[in-house]
Amino acid sequence: MKCALPAFLCACLLLGATTAAPAADEVKSVPGLKKQPNFKHYSGYLQASGSKKLHYWFLESQNNPASDPMVLWMNGGPGCSSDLGLLSEHGPFRVQDDGVTVLINPFSWNTVANMLYLEAPAGVGYSYSDDGNYTTDDDRTAHDNYMALQDFFKKFSEYKANEFFITGESYGGIYVPTLSALVVDDSAFNFKGFAVGNGLSSDELNDDSLVYFAYFHGLIGEDLWGNLINSCCNGNSTNCTFSQNAQRTAGCMKYLEKGMAVVYSGGLNVYNLYGPCYQTASTGMKTLYDPFHARLVTANFGWSFAKTPTMQKERAFIKKLGRVSVTPPCIKADGYIKYMNSKDVRTALHIPAHLPEWAPCANIDYHRVYTEMSAQYKKVLGKGVRVLVYNGDIDMACNFLGDEWFVDRLMLPTVKPRGEWKYKDESQTTQVAGFVKAFEGLTYVTVRGAGHMVPTDKPRPALEMFINFISNKPFN
Repeated sequence: MKCALPAFLCACLLLGATTAAPAADEVKSVPGLKKQPNFKHYSGYLQASGSKKLHYWFLESQNNPASDPMVLWMNGGPGCSSDLGLLSEHGPFRVQDDGVTVLINPFSWNTVANMLYLEAPAGVGYSYSDDGNYTTDDDRTAHDNYMALQDFFKKFSEYKANEFFITGESYGGIYVPTLSALVVDDSAFNFKGFAVGNGLSSDELNDDSLVYFAYFHGLIGEDLWGNLINSCCNGNSTNCTFSQNAQRTAGCMKYLEKGMAVVYSGGLNVYNLYGPCYQTASTGMKTLYDPFHARLVTANFGWSFAKTPTMQKERAFIKKLGRVSVTPPCIKADGYIKYMNSKDVRTALHIPAHLPEWAPCANIDYHRVYTEMSAQYKKVLGKGVRVLVYNGDIDMACNFLGDEWFVDRLMLPTVKPRGEWKYKDESQTTQVAGFVKAFEGLTYVTVRGAGHMVPTDKPRPALEMFINFISNKPFN
């Protein structure tokens, strides 16, 4: 059939088919920001399985949206909002402590890429399910995120051809590889790689390495260390599997609980060993802020030695609480909570009025399927997709040593032995950013002086690391 419309109108229709961004989702203004950004951004919902609706916030690149990569970001938990990553780590907007003022982040990752922040699973942040069922697990979460991505590229079909990357942190160490293992089999995605920051890659390695981390950072004294080595390792401090031996001997469990009490209950910031531990005030929500209850977000999901008697007792208590909202311990989150729950922000982000208040993290009914990710890594690497594993080196929740051990055990051919990588600081002086080790298809990077949230603590080297990864550039 011939087109009876004028030629210019046909051309406009064709153009519209390739620029499909949903106008109803566009965010027209950012409350609290004096000068509105010169890039477009969108907030709305993506369809997952059943009646689940996952909230997204998509920010076009400040550089060249049409050709720059598409990057998905997911925070961990499970149960923590990816909008926290946007507002406190590497998004363009930095909410201040007053919960009103917003400043521009010059080290935003959307200076070089199109960034998609997805609140998942349903029940986290402003994501919800019409049927009120928030029970999920690793596989169902990966499938829901996969369906949400398919819906996103229907809404924004103009980005389907862009290079696509999946990134995340913490329990994103599970989210990212499991989702990547699905995406890598779908040729509809121009999938180029995934990155995991301070991720939970292996329960056993994360647990065992934390004991060494605590001792060699001066948190555990010689007496306790000696008791640990003798009761858990038969006096041999090399390659001790504390996590396995703790289940076999009461003495080992006893001393491990003493050591972990120093890490988790002694007032230290588990996400940044040398950072302050902030006390967050209540906001009137059904919220538990003390460190004991705040662990419900991560106990059994990312924190070490979840099978100790103390952790098991806490878990039993937590299960009686139902769904509650929490702030991770030592994190200053009052400003984000106030901002995200303001009427103006909810309106700007197109949040349905019937939804409850936003919280940084929520206790959801989540069930573990995997305790380590080597199979998913090997599958993705086998398809020629590149991987970045990065760690701030003063995080204790998911420490650098455990992830380095995990990477080493993949037995990939070494391309570049471990050495320092550098960046230029604000005065253009060359500084050591951290250390890097390159393998075929995978790069392992540490960021010196950064904790669990690397871009928060070290925004400049974090951005350079991100650029190196998406551009496939070597770390100097």
